[in-house]
Amino acid sequence: MPRKHKKKKGRAALPLFLLIWGIAALAMWVPAVHALVIDDHQTSQSFFYSGILGLMLVAVIGLSLGDKVPQYGMPGQLLSLLATFVVLPVFLAMPVSDALGNTRFLNAYFDMVSAITTTGADIYNDPMRLPPSLHLWRGMVGWMGGLLMLIAASAVLAPLSLGGFEVTARGEPGKRATIPFVEQGNARRLLGVVTKNLAPIYIGLTFVLWLLLIVVGDTSFVALVHAMSVMSTSGISAIGGLENGNSGLGGEMIIFLFMFFAVSRLTFSTDTLITGARRLDQDPEFRLGLMFILVVPLMLFLRHWLAAFEVDATSDFGQALRSLWGSLFTVLSFLSTTGFESSDWDAAQRWSGLETPGMILIGMAMVGGGVATTAGGVKLLRVYALYLNGMREMERLMHPSSVSGEARGRQRLQRNGAYVAWVFFMLFALSLAVISTTLSIFGANFEQALILSIAALSTTGPLIDLAGSAPIQLDILAAPAKMVLCVAMVLGRLETLALIALLSPNLWRS
Repeated sequence: MPRKHKKKKGRAALPLFLLIWGIAALAMWVPAVHALVIDDHQTSQSFFYSGILGLMLVAVIGLSLGDKVPQYGMPGQLLSLLATFVVLPVFLAMPVSDALGNTRFLNAYFDMVSAITTTGADIYNDPMRLPPSLHLWRGMVGWMGGLLMLIAASAVLAPLSLGGFEVTARGEPGKRATIPFVEQGNARRLLGVVTKNLAPIYIGLTFVLWLLLIVVGDTSFVALVHAMSVMSTSGISAIGGLENGNSGLGGEMIIFLFMFFAVSRLTFSTDTLITGARRLDQDPEFRLGLMFILVVPLMLFLRHWLAAFEVDATSDFGQALRSLWGSLFTVLSFLSTTGFESSDWDAAQRWSGLETPGMILIGMAMVGGGVATTAGGVKLLRVYALYLNGMREMERLMHPSSVSGEARGRQRLQRNGAYVAWVFFMLFALSLAVISTTLSIFGANFEQALILSIAALSTTGPLIDLAGSAPIQLDILAAPAKMVLCVAMVLGRLETLALIALLSPNLWRS
């Protein structure tokens, strides 16, 4: 009798969302152990049992899938990212709600959406209200959200020409880009390769920053939370900000250097670069970001003399240096959408005599950092594409028959890159108008609605405390307003083009 050959079964693989869920469940045991060490048994039990529950659910769902191998490809990965920012915070908020006991679950959910999208909007205004382990958990969720976006930029967004790559990639948003690195394998294999390459760099930089902050005076706990917040650009702090820490000016200088990793992807990786120079000094994003970092503080510094009739023009040299440093640090912090305030920012405000410094911070946050980094905002590369297009149009006004040459900075931009960047900018403005109007309907005044909308869409939560005439109390907002802000934070993290691409039938057919 002829032998019957058994069909080989493929190795079962968890969908991306279940994999992220399982990692989040395991991560809950870190604050559980921390709470146990500091004798906070209630908090330890909340995280420990929530982690067990999460692993059980992942195991049950994984077993129910059997030997089915997910065949979702790139659209499925993009859908998994959306589920991570919308659905997963329900699970992440369980130990927060249980450990506090005196908070509504909606507030805990809002806090976890804010953390995982690296927004860092603090709904619990008093840091003393939260146990140390909850502060650690908030920092960890923000840190994991930053790592997720770094990996997704190369493995999910770049292949689909989204997340800023629509300006550079050879293709339209939502369609596959001809990137050699992407063609090496399928979506799942690519995800593994990118994670293997980027995760050690991200973890190593966080570890180095943590050690350096300890050296300059911070406690190990505060230094760890701040290190995770800087690398993820979440701006989460366990003590209410850098000004309340012990690292002082030395700590700010160290953090200042590490925030440059959010200005350009080329500071730590070239995996998403298609064409153009690989040198950092020739990267248009880095050069444009450096221009903002130098020019804006210099303007604030010189305004002391330009507006001498409003402020005291006879100040000592030390105060001048403090004001200049406060401007440099804070401008870079908000440009990278981290949102940490320098302890000398008040001195910078007094020196410049500017009545509305919050508008500068709003502008920097809206511009945002580099493509494929943990920063939010419109992104520097899109701003650069619009700048080049504006310069070209001015040139055509003077010389209508001129032919544009290929400048060195244009090598990273596709031919219609400015057009796509303008489309994104209009979508950003439209989203801002809709969200701010909706918040106004639910009770926020014009200033509050505008600041909340920009903070959520640019993933720069500290704007809520610093941009207005007075800090905005998130906990007293109406429940519908909080849900609108959650939608805005997810929209700001994934960007409007990605959500539109998910609704496109062409993406799923491909």
